[in-house]
Amino acid sequence: MNKAKLVRLATYASVFIATTLFILKVIAWWQTGSLSILASLLDSFVDIIASVMIAIAVQIAQTPADTEHRFGHGKAEPLAALAQSVFIVGSAGYLVLYALDRMLHPQATLEVETGLIIMSFSLLMTLGLIAFQYYVIRHTNSTAIRADSLHYVSDLLANILVILGLWLSHIQWLDPLLALAIALWIFRSAVLIAKEAANQLLDRELPDEMRLQIQAIILETPNVRGFNDLRTYQSGPNRFIQFDLELDDELTLAESHEITEQVTLALKASFEHIDVMIHQEPISLKHVEAHHTWGRS
Repeated sequence: MNKAKLVRLATYASVFIATTLFILKVIAWWQTGSLSILASLLDSFVDIIASVMIAIAVQIAQTPADTEHRFGHGKAEPLAALAQSVFIVGSAGYLVLYALDRMLHPQATLEVETGLIIMSFSLLMTLGLIAFQYYVIRHTNSTAIRADSLHYVSDLLANILVILGLWLSHIQWLDPLLALAIALWIFRSAVLIAKEAANQLLDRELPDEMRLQIQAIILETPNVRGFNDLRTYQSGPNRFIQFDLELDDELTLAESHEITEQVTLALKASFEHIDVMIHQEPISLKHVEAHHTWGRS
């Protein structure tokens, strides 16, 4: 299965699991009246909206580049992830208000065994989805799936806290307290998702470790004298690299082109989903220009 299909499959799985968990948690809340189950239920409802949004964004991001979007549509992924973080913050805020109200007006939890069965099953389903999402992330480096997975990791913690609350349901103040803890964790997840999405939307440089690998590959290519003005960024699953390649003045245009192709192929062999843009410069210019290479030897 190719990577595009793998990412789409992950989005379909996410929508299916989120919908199933929402239905199960509605039943559990109806039977128990547990506020922490309601907290988890609300989060699952947001999951449905977010997962559908992610599925649409992935479809757009995988659309090939066209005349109006020459760099592709990869930013649809971080844009959807950023929108997802807004939904998550909203659900967390609502949950905080509801939990505070329940602290002031405590209610007993009913049908505890039913709640435990349903929430334990939800925990297993969430674990299975996260495991599959991690597999997809390792093979595709999808920003959208990473954001979705981070959200489900928060769901996993929420499910554990809900089960704990049901076991200790005789302590009435514990249920709203756990709901507050879940809300804070959800808010933290939203901040992490928003931060990563914003970095991509603002074309932040690739990680230093990757830039060092790029530098080494360039300088290891035969007949390359150096490089300067290295610029990188990521858009969804796609990475973009551009720089000035310093070559001997005496080389012919054909020879310069051949060396440039070697550098391009070496980079593409080391990194997936990359677009390389190289400007060739005579080495003599490095003695007259004011700028210097990033990490030049």
